[in-house]
Amino acid sequence: MKKFLLYLALPFLIYSCGEAKSNEKQKSVKHQTEKTGLSSEITAQSIKESLNYLSSDDLEGRQFGTKGIEKAADYIQKQFKKAHLRPYFSTYCDSFSYKGKTGYNMVGFKEGTDPKLKNEIIVLGAHYDHIGIVPESKQVNGDSIANGANDNAAGTVSILELAKYFSTKETKRSLMFVLFSAEEEGLIGAKHLAKRLAKENASIYVMLNFEMIGVPLEDTSYLAYLTGFGESNLAEKFNEYANAEVFGFFEKAKEFQLFKRSDNYPFYQEMNIPAQTLCTFDFSNYPYYHHVDDEAKLMDISHMKNLIEQVIPGIEGMANSNEKEIQLNENN
Repeated sequence: MKKFLLYLALPFLIYSCGEAKSNEKQKSVKHQTEKTGLSSEITAQSIKESLNYLSSDDLEGRQFGTKGIEKAADYIQKQFKKAHLRPYFSTYCDSFSYKGKTGYNMVGFKEGTDPKLKNEIIVLGAHYDHIGIVPESKQVNGDSIANGANDNAAGTVSILELAKYFSTKETKRSLMFVLFSAEEEGLIGAKHLAKRLAKENASIYVMLNFEMIGVPLEDTSYLAYLTGFGESNLAEKFNEYANAEVFGFFEKAKEFQLFKRSDNYPFYQEMNIPAQTLCTFDFSNYPYYHHVDDEAKLMDISHMKNLIEQVIPGIEGMANSNEKEIQLNENN
C-alpha cells in the first residue's frame, strides 16, 4: 500500500461540526451570489485523486469512531465547500452518538429553482465508513488495514463527483448529497438521518444510494442493478429519463434481501418513499469484500466515470419532471 502524508485540519472539522447555528437567510444569499471556480467536468483524474486519498493507509480503514474516518469527513467537507453546496443543517455535519462514540453524516444541499418543486428533495447518498484494522487472522503479508476502495470509497467518490457536476446546473427540485457514517455498524448513520428528516417533515421524493460501484458487472445488458427492483418504478422511469438501460434486475439482490441491507432502507422505513441502492458488485466479479486487498489500484476508473456520467440524465429527469412520476408499487 502506498503511504500518504497525514491529512491535517481535524480540529477544523470538530469545530465546524459543533459550531452554533448560523443565519440561514444570510447563508442563502451568499450561496446565490458566489461563483464556483471548480470545474463541473467529471474526469478520471478527479475520481482517482479522491479514491486514492479515501482508501489510503492514512485513513486506517475509515472505521466509525476513529481518527481515520474524521479525516475522511474533513475531506468530504472540503469537497462540498469547493462545490459551493450549502449545509442542509447549521453545518455539513449531521452528528450522532453510537456506543459512546460520535459519528458524522456529511450533508450538502443544492436548492432547486422551481418555486414549488424546490421543496421536494432528492437524496443521493453513499456510506463512507469501512471496517478499519482487521484482526491478525485476516491479515495478508502483514497488511492489517482494510482500505475499502470498492466498499465504499468508490460510492463516496461518486457522490462527490455528482455534487461537483450539479454545482453548476439548475434543477427544479432540490438535491441533497449525503455521505453516511456507521453503515458497517448496522446502517446507524442512515437511520439517524432518516429519522431526523422525517421528524422535521422534510419532503423527500426519492433516495438513491450508491454502493460498491468500483468494478463493472459482467455479461449484463445494464450498467448496475437496483436493489428492491420491484418495490417501485424507479428503474423503469430512470432508464426512460436516461434513454438507456442503466438499471436492471439482479436475482441475487432479491435472494439476499439487499434492499434491506444498505443505507436506502431506513428512508423507506421512515418515509415510505422510493429508496433504493445501485450496485455493480455481484459476489463473483470482485473477490475482496471486507478484505485488506480491497485497494484503489484494483478499481476500474473508466467504468466508474462512465457509470457516474450515465446516471446523470436519470437524476436530471427525476429532478426536473413536473410531477412525481416515481412511485412505490401498489403491491408493496
